[in-house]
Amino acid sequence: MCGRYYLKISIDKLLEKYGIIDNDSDNIPVGEIFPSQHAPIILNEQNICLKMAKWGFAPSYAKRLIINARAETIDKKKTFKGPFYNKRCLIPVSGFFEWQDKDGKKIKHRIYLKEQEFFSLAGLYEHSLDSSGNRITEFVIITTEANDIIKKIHDRMPVILSKDNEQIWLNNDTDIKHLKDVLRTYPEEGIILEPVTARLGFDF
Repeated sequence: MCGRYYLKISIDKLLEKYGIIDNDSDNIPVGEIFPSQHAPIILNEQNICLKMAKWGFAPSYAKRLIINARAETIDKKKTFKGPFYNKRCLIPVSGFFEWQDKDGKKIKHRIYLKEQEFFSLAGLYEHSLDSSGNRITEFVIITTEANDIIKKIHDRMPVILSKDNEQIWLNNDTDIKHLKDVLRTYPEEGIILEPVTARLGFDF
């Protein structure tokens, strides 16, 4: 699964990278992002736009927040099938975290890409109403089988999209087979994994 990520980027760089026309926020969080927090996502609703969205789906049947969707069953599960067809998004991240169980302890690792300040994870989003009846946007991160580097600490990883696949993922006319094809494991050659031995500031 992917249960934590971080973002260290300016709003201007996000707008420039994705060619965003509509933007509903002048500020984005910088630092570690936790489930249930609001973070920027990129979606295609007539125009490519940036929205602040809550991390996690909260369907009435679920006892806890759903933060991930498995790529292998995304077009079959009731919770994700509709968004997979109609509400796909990109989640900008500078990297993500995973934990390794070792000798009864959980060791935190930071995972990011070589020579890339930030990149995109594949996601789904939904619009819903909060407890006060206000319309909000929620998102989940799609995961797949881990590559050989990440497999050393965990068997799953988020789907990382290349620039070409970002466009395919957001294109509302992309056929389903092509969409499934982009939900593949990112090659280990581009990955850096390192243990977090002390509380990280965001100077990296």
